[in-house]
Amino acid sequence: MTALSATSVSTGVKPLGWFGIVRLGLVQSALGAVVALATSTLNRVMVVEIGVPAALPAALIAWHYAVQLSRPKWGHGSDLGHRRTPWIVGGVGVMAIGAIVAADATLTMGSSPVVGFLMALVAFSMIGAGVGAAGTSLLALLATRVAPERRPAAASTTWLLMIVGIVVSTLISGALLQPFSAQRLALVASGVAAVAFVVTLLAVWGAEGPAPEVSEAEAEAEAAETPAVSAPRPSLRAAMAEIWADPMAKRFTVFVFVSMLAYSAQELILEPFAGLVFGLSPGQSTQLTGLQHGGVLLGMIVVGLLGAKFGDKKSLWMRRWTMGGCIGSAVALGALGLACLVGPTWPLAPTVFVLGFANGVFAVSAIGSMMGLAGGKSKSAGAGVRMGVWGAAQAGAFAIGGFLGAIGVDLLRHAFHRPAPAFLCVFIVEAGVFLVSAILASRLDRPAVVAKSPKVSSLVERPHVAIV
Repeated sequence: MTALSATSVSTGVKPLGWFGIVRLGLVQSALGAVVALATSTLNRVMVVEIGVPAALPAALIAWHYAVQLSRPKWGHGSDLGHRRTPWIVGGVGVMAIGAIVAADATLTMGSSPVVGFLMALVAFSMIGAGVGAAGTSLLALLATRVAPERRPAAASTTWLLMIVGIVVSTLISGALLQPFSAQRLALVASGVAAVAFVVTLLAVWGAEGPAPEVSEAEAEAEAAETPAVSAPRPSLRAAMAEIWADPMAKRFTVFVFVSMLAYSAQELILEPFAGLVFGLSPGQSTQLTGLQHGGVLLGMIVVGLLGAKFGDKKSLWMRRWTMGGCIGSAVALGALGLACLVGPTWPLAPTVFVLGFANGVFAVSAIGSMMGLAGGKSKSAGAGVRMGVWGAAQAGAFAIGGFLGAIGVDLLRHAFHRPAPAFLCVFIVEAGVFLVSAILASRLDRPAVVAKSPKVSSLVERPHVAIV
C-alpha cells in the first residue's frame, strides 16, 4: 500500500474555477506586499535614514533567500499532512511577525547597531521561512486543484497579483512614510503585516475543500492488504531521492537554477547601467525599470491568455514558450551589450521593454510547466516536496545571481577603468546563460534511455515523450 499524498487526495475534489484561482492569487499579493516592505522599503530606510552600509541590507536580503532553501521540508510537511491551508496561513503569519520585527530592528540599528543587526537576522530568517512555507504550499495547492488546461492562466494570474501586491504595498507605504519618523515606520510595518494576514485568511477560506475521507470499503481493502503493519510515512530523504531519480524532475531542477541565475543577475545592474553608461538621472532610471516591469506584465498576460485558449491542446506548447522567453531574453541582453558600444543614440527604452516582455514570457511559462510537473505526479514524492525542490533551486539562484551580477560589474569596471566595457561583458555572459537555459528547456521532455534485453532488442518502439 503506497503512502497517501496530497496530490492523490485532491483528485476527487472539483477543480478550482477562475474565482478560486483569483482568491488564491491574493495570497501571492500578500506575500509580495510583505516581501516588498522588507526588501525595498526597509532597505532604503537602513541605508538612507539610518546610515548603515548598503552591504548590510543586501546581505540580509540574500540571507532570506538562503533560508528558502528549506522549501522542500515545508512542501514535504504539507504532503504528509494532506492539507495545504495550515502551512499557507502559518507561513504568512510567521513572515508578518518577521516584518514587524524587521522594522523594529531597523530602528534599533541607529542606537545599537549590533543588537539591531541580530534582530534583523532573526526577522529576515522568519520572513524567508514564512515565504518558503506559504509560497511552496500555495503553488502545490494550485498545482493539484487547477485543471491542466488552466495552469498557464493560473500561473499568470497569481504572479500578476503578486506584482500588484508589491506595487500597492510600495506606493501606500511610501505615501504613509512622508514625513519619515520611527513611529510611522512601525505603524506602516504593522499595518502591512496585518492586512496581508487578513487577506490570506479570507483568500484560503474553504478554497482547499473538505478533508479527505476514506470509505469503509477502501479501509477494509487496505486492512486486508496489510493486516498488521501500516505503511510508513515517506521520509523527506526518500522523497528527495525519488525526485532526483526522476530524469524529468532532475533536468527541470537544473533548468530552474540556471535560468533563474540569468534572470536575477540583471536585477541589480540595470539602473546603474542606465546611469553610468547613458547618463540617466535617478528618476529616469526608475522610469526605465518601470518600463521593464510593464513588459514583464504584458508577457505574463500574453502567455496567460494564450494558455487559457490553447493550454494542453498542443504538444509541448508550454515548453516552447519557455524556450522562446529564454531566447528572447538572450537577444535583448545582447542588444543591451551593443548599446554599451553605440552609446546614447541606441533605443534604450524599447530594448528594456523587450527584455521585460521576454522575461515575463519565460517566467510564467516556466511556472506553468512547474505546476504541470508537480500536479501530474501521484508518487510518494507529492506536489509539495516537488515544488519545494524547484523553489529552493530558484531561491538559491536569486541569492547567487544578484551578487554575481553586481560584483562582476565592479571587478570589470576596476579592470577596464570604464563602465561600458564592464556592462558589455556582464550582459553577454547573462545572454549566454539564457541560451544555455533555452537548450536545457528543449531537453526537458527527452525520454530516459531504457536498456533492452537481447530478446527484445529487435523490436521497434516509439519513445514516450512526457507532455506537461
